[in-house]
Amino acid sequence: MTELREKTIKTMQLRNLSENTQRAYVQAINGLAKHYHSPPDRLSLQKVENYLLHIRNERKRAPNTCGLTKAALRFFYCDVLGRRNMRIHFTVKRKRRKLPVVLTPEQVFQIIEAAPNPKHRLLLMTTYSAGLRANEVVNLKPEHIDSRLMLIKVVNAKGEKERYTLLSEKLLKELREYYKTYRPKECLFPSEQRGKPLCTRALYFIYEKARKKAGIKTGSGPHTLRHSFATHLLEAGYDIRKIQVLMGHRSLRTTTIYLHVSRELLSKVKSPLDLYHPETEAAKEAEHGPNH
Repeated sequence: MTELREKTIKTMQLRNLSENTQRAYVQAINGLAKHYHSPPDRLSLQKVENYLLHIRNERKRAPNTCGLTKAALRFFYCDVLGRRNMRIHFTVKRKRRKLPVVLTPEQVFQIIEAAPNPKHRLLLMTTYSAGLRANEVVNLKPEHIDSRLMLIKVVNAKGEKERYTLLSEKLLKELREYYKTYRPKECLFPSEQRGKPLCTRALYFIYEKARKKAGIKTGSGPHTLRHSFATHLLEAGYDIRKIQVLMGHRSLRTTTIYLHVSRELLSKVKSPLDLYHPETEAAKEAEHGPNH
């Protein structure tokens, strides 16, 4: 490991950046160095900005990728190298946020039942029943299952936060049978490498294989199960602030997107045109009369 790389990693750790952010930043800085075949600390501001234009215009990277790359390079030059006056003039036009795709409960169960073995089936069931992100479910450990309080402790949440979410009674029953068969120790869902969890990519392939086998044409990626969890709770009448806590959302604004997704809730709302009935109002007036 080079001295510059060590300094970069140390600075990220001192700033308490998450492991995922550290990996993404290192990858972005390496991309810049490989593009110019030169150590990044020797590159000028103009070359840095030209590289950002290159990945956006020629390599057609997504706006989020461009934004992350800019953040990584700004961190490297300002925080690691101490060039506080260096300003990267590069604006990212973000895509308009689309509403998440949500499956019906029937579709969710079809996908779960299409999993090829009990372990994969339980992995998908846990993801949906607790509303977990991919990295959260693959990093679960047996001690995170609290059968007394019927809760699941999430320790690898986004932003390195911890939270609790629901432990389904159906899930607990199946987890007990799974435990008898597989006897997991360090990881609840271990990979073939002893003691190591499944990678999120593996969960993606497991979900996609089951989805295609079930014949479900929509809802790409296991994050769809998390979207479905939140929307189904909302449609069942649960308070949106409780759903916010279960999802681990910092802002209620993030959770309210599911109000727009739920067609069932929207269809129950009456138009103000239908709430006013002139004939009823006229009948009431006639009944009471002017001298009543």
